[in-house]
Amino acid sequence: MDTFFRFVYEFLLQFFSPIIGVITSLIGGIGDMFNFSAYVKIVNFYKNDFKGAEWIMVVLAILIVLIVLAGLVLLIVFLVKKYARFRKTIVEQESLLEEVANLNNEVSKLMKEKEDILAMKVSHLGLQPGVTDTEEVPDAPEDNTPVGDVRFAKLAHIDEEFANYKIQNYNNSFTLPELVEMFRNFAASKLKLYYTTEMIRIFISGLASTKLVILQGISGTGKTSLAYAWGKFLKHDSCVASVQPSWRDRTELFGYFNEFTKKFNETEVLKELYLAGYTDDVYTVILDEMNISRVEYYFAEMLSILEMPNKDEWIVELVSSGWKSDPKHVIEGKLKIPPNVWYIGTINNDDSTFMVTDKVYDRAMPIDINDKGKVFEPIDTEAQDINYSYLDKIFREGMEKYPMKQETLDKIEEMDNYVIKHFRIAFGNRIVMHMKKFVPVFVACGGEEIDGVDYFLARKVLRKFEQLNISYIRDEIDGYIEFLDKTFGKGKMKECEEYLLRLKKLT
Repeated sequence: MDTFFRFVYEFLLQFFSPIIGVITSLIGGIGDMFNFSAYVKIVNFYKNDFKGAEWIMVVLAILIVLIVLAGLVLLIVFLVKKYARFRKTIVEQESLLEEVANLNNEVSKLMKEKEDILAMKVSHLGLQPGVTDTEEVPDAPEDNTPVGDVRFAKLAHIDEEFANYKIQNYNNSFTLPELVEMFRNFAASKLKLYYTTEMIRIFISGLASTKLVILQGISGTGKTSLAYAWGKFLKHDSCVASVQPSWRDRTELFGYFNEFTKKFNETEVLKELYLAGYTDDVYTVILDEMNISRVEYYFAEMLSILEMPNKDEWIVELVSSGWKSDPKHVIEGKLKIPPNVWYIGTINNDDSTFMVTDKVYDRAMPIDINDKGKVFEPIDTEAQDINYSYLDKIFREGMEKYPMKQETLDKIEEMDNYVIKHFRIAFGNRIVMHMKKFVPVFVACGGEEIDGVDYFLARKVLRKFEQLNISYIRDEIDGYIEFLDKTFGKGKMKECEEYLLRLKKLT
């Protein structure tokens, strides 16, 4: 064994000796570089032989050496600081990740607690609301309806209020251009809210094309005010649902049945929908700051329902079964969504909100409000009683009277092919069908077809470019603008071209 250990020692020594020698030489070399006493000895040895001009060169050589040494010191300090900053960043990131993980755990616990509360069963607790410990629990009726209990209190009150109500005919006779001017003048004369005719025309056309309109833009330009003014104009104040970051499902919109209290927690939105079902008036629900939570969490079911072509299928299930005491229009736990309600969402695009996905945008009409309206002298106009059936009728008449020209549709198809080829983006039949409603009503409201097409394409199609890496498509933008000028006419697609130029500036 002694022989083997000597072999290992000499073998490993042969490998590590050069490494140790290199490290030792490096440390010794650095030490020699900063051995100022050696520099002084060399200067003293030669100083008696230097002459006047040579002393200048000596001083210059000393300065160069000092500069090099100072540079090395600064480089070492810089590297140490950089490493310290890097290490600090890593530590902070790990701390943040740990904090996020803790917050996620807390959110999960809170959600579980919420679900436990909603799912709580009276039978599990051995209790029945309204019965004391000394009382005998009565047998439940065969239809599971607690004796004398009403679980939809607000809706039952509406049933009582509208028990003898008859749908009113307001004998409306206005045209779409007159509706635009009436609403614009009402907002200015009664509410001091000023909007351009073009903006009101786009807003009315958006209502005609979809039940969900999204008002977006910078804060303070009157997004919520426009929806609020529309409700005032119709003599039915808009129902404002202020979206909260905690909204996670449809119960935030409609409410939920509490198994413990045997009551349905009704929201103002549900109350508004139920009320609208009794009348032929026009109602508005405002989803204020709708993207402060993910829209798909709480509005997904409504998006699917409102897309169904048959309005008789617009049904939402509130509870799993019916009670005899349920409101008149809640049949077997289900409520039919009335068609005379529009949903207007407001959006602020900042760091505190979520991005609205294509699923939502494709089913809605986004309208940008980025400019404050200019003050003008309005005609004093009162609020109007408007039948939903009449408003829907003039919308349909506008679509039939001003259908999109085949020439325009062909150009849009060319544009679709161009976008697919150069940007790998396509827009489907849903958007085309949506456009065939928006543009004709826009024309019926007094606008030009090309302007309606321009606005619609800029908001519904070009918006998809934001999903791309702008730096990669930057060179394609100029070519696309040339294509628009060539296909639709020079300067005709102003909204599209302005959007593309803004997009180009982001790169």
